[in-house]
Amino acid sequence: MGTMGRELKEYGDVVLQLEETGGVLDFARVFGRVAPVHIEIGSGKGTFLVAQAQLHPEADFLGLEWASKFYRHAVDRIGRWGLRNVRLLRADAATFLRERVPAASVDCFHLYFPDPWPKKRHRKRRFLQSANLEVLLRGLKPGGEIRLATDHADYFQQIREVTSLYPGQMEPIAFERPAAAREGEMTGTNYERKYVKQNRPIYTTAFRKRQDV
Repeated sequence: MGTMGRELKEYGDVVLQLEETGGVLDFARVFGRVAPVHIEIGSGKGTFLVAQAQLHPEADFLGLEWASKFYRHAVDRIGRWGLRNVRLLRADAATFLRERVPAASVDCFHLYFPDPWPKKRHRKRRFLQSANLEVLLRGLKPGGEIRLATDHADYFQQIREVTSLYPGQMEPIAFERPAAAREGEMTGTNYERKYVKQNRPIYTTAFRKRQDV
């Protein structure tokens, strides 16, 4: 059941059916047009996707979410809004991006408040490691962007260390706040709104894939 007891609906046209797409994705086939492609890694309940898809009808958005509860909320929300430029997929992001996303096909990756895995022995589970960053760089078009946000200082330090290893492939740029972010917010996600109320600091950074890579 959803909020206030409302039943969550499964909207088939919102869900990306991998078995229907063959091997490597063709985004033009998935969305029925050629347009800029944005992928959000860890889309939660879909707050960011809904706002961005409404404000940017000229772009297409794919959200990846592993947690079934959040995924079902996001599908229901996007379906109720009738948004045609959003698809959602419940999948392990690292595997999906490595195996199914074509090289130089994505305009922007959004990674907001990934699981920080705060215990030292769990840090290897964090998404932003060299192997995954290389997958993102491969998937980006030249000039494409990666935008990152976290409330976890140690994870942010790791992000800075990992991204500093690729100066020949990417360059730091200013973090662009989504238009739907409210005053005092950097991303406008559900997680951030909770953290802002708790007065947690929010760390952001962004990078552009070099044109000659």
